[in-house]
Amino acid sequence: MSELAKEAFQELYPGKELKYDLELKYSNHFNSYNANVKLSGKTLAFHFSKDWRKISKDIQKGLIQELLVKILKDKRRTINMDLYNIFLKKVHIAVPKTKNDIFLEESFNRVNDKYLSGMVDRPNLEWGSESSSKLGSYHYASDTITISSIFKDAQKEMLDLVMYHEMLHKKLKFECSNGRTVHHSPEFKKMEDKFENKEFTDKEISKLARRKRFGTRSHFWF
Repeated sequence: MSELAKEAFQELYPGKELKYDLELKYSNHFNSYNANVKLSGKTLAFHFSKDWRKISKDIQKGLIQELLVKILKDKRRTINMDLYNIFLKKVHIAVPKTKNDIFLEESFNRVNDKYLSGMVDRPNLEWGSESSSKLGSYHYASDTITISSIFKDAQKEMLDLVMYHEMLHKKLKFECSNGRTVHHSPEFKKMEDKFENKEFTDKEISKLARRKRFGTRSHFWF
């Protein structure tokens, strides 16, 4: 499959000499439609989840090109990259919903009913590590919202605000402009500000994160 990677490179950089050895492998160890690229010496190694095998070569080339511009710090755009981004915005429809947690589902339903008119389809919902820096994330390709475990015993308002933030990522997706991918658009920020007592809850979340980060350390004075 290295030929596909070479084609993607040549279409992204027409006429440019290829100075890298390109590898493309499909793996069973990735979540649905996940992928990454690693540069080691002169080798650019692309690793795709096995789900990509059944997707059109043009969309796969768009993914390779997206990974190339990130690792090579470029701002080029191609039609294939546009096709890939359209696919990524729609792929959640086909992704199996196999992960759920009752506590997270209750939060999702509260937020969905109160702020989004119940119009957001439930994604995969899972707890992440007990991180005090990465509080939540939405993974487009696997349609998964992951919430830091520090919110397992927190007030529901704090959990709901993090959940709302990630649900907005699912609802609004992202925009590509001038070589940049924008995830927090003005519309995103405007909608997020509708959360009741957002400023106060933000401060409470910051306090919780600080406690989790520093509260377990023991200090001894001599």
